[in-house]
Amino acid sequence: MYFLYRFQIIKATEKFKSIVITATVGVAIFYLIAMGLRFFSIDIPFLHQGSTLGIVFSLVIVGLAAMNLILDFDMIEKGSEMGAPKYMEWYGAFGLLVTIVWLYIEILRLLSKINSRS
Repeated sequence: MYFLYRFQIIKATEKFKSIVITATVGVAIFYLIAMGLRFFSIDIPFLHQGSTLGIVFSLVIVGLAAMNLILDFDMIEKGSEMGAPKYMEWYGAFGLLVTIVWLYIEILRLLSKINSRS
């Protein structure tokens, strides 16, 4: 993703940012609702099972997490260009770390769903 961003293959335009942020907030709300439903023993089947729909859902979430890396790279680059204070490096690094951990967890979830089909 870094190379796609660096060589301007994927550009972080305002429209791209708004779409990715809206989708990310939507997924976060969906996950919160799913967690709330689990308290009442209601499962959303494609969220945890290795069905075709579950695998496609996981692929979409992995793609969304990867697109969030573009937003992180753009935030770090824009902050550097604007002469952000030294302590702001930590905010960029933390944002990037959170996105990488989220992407890692979603890839593991996808692999788990694929493995459960076998």
